[in-house]
Amino acid sequence: MHPLELLGFCPKCGSSRFAVNSEKSRKCDNCGFEFFMNPAAAVVAFITNSRGELLVQRRRFEPAKGMLDLPGGFADAQETAEESVAREVKEETSLEVTSARYLFSMPNVYRYSGMDLNTLDLFFECEVKDTDVLKAGDDATECLWVPMDDIHTELFGLRSVRHGLKEYMSRKENPKT
Repeated sequence: MHPLELLGFCPKCGSSRFAVNSEKSRKCDNCGFEFFMNPAAAVVAFITNSRGELLVQRRRFEPAKGMLDLPGGFADAQETAEESVAREVKEETSLEVTSARYLFSMPNVYRYSGMDLNTLDLFFECEVKDTDVLKAGDDATECLWVPMDDIHTELFGLRSVRHGLKEYMSRKENPKT
């Protein structure tokens, strides 16, 4: 089901004359308000330790419960992407981000409560203060340091994270000069 199908009434005036205007919007025939279904912002962190191992975690909840993931999640309102990635890393790993460098973005579809949500996933390379305080929390059941040679993208449950890992590893293998 497309998320716009769930919107039967105009959020501005309450009219039931809230019709599909395009594949990404509905428009009210009563007051003229147009609602656009834009992607939600999500962040993903690449964190390595002094041995060059990548921090991965196991997902606590659906979608992809029990599969591997990278720290990250949805941005909150009134929060920058850098603040979002720092907050998500802290919630899921107890690590404090000291720097977050934007790398790239990827469109994604995230299945939540039986509905497909469009997201724009922003990938960051993060440095953290102290890796010794690592502890799984929030959406993670465990956190692991994995050598880059042992990363198998098929073990990661979310499509955009798999694609993001491939891009990240490709950039590590072939850095731009």
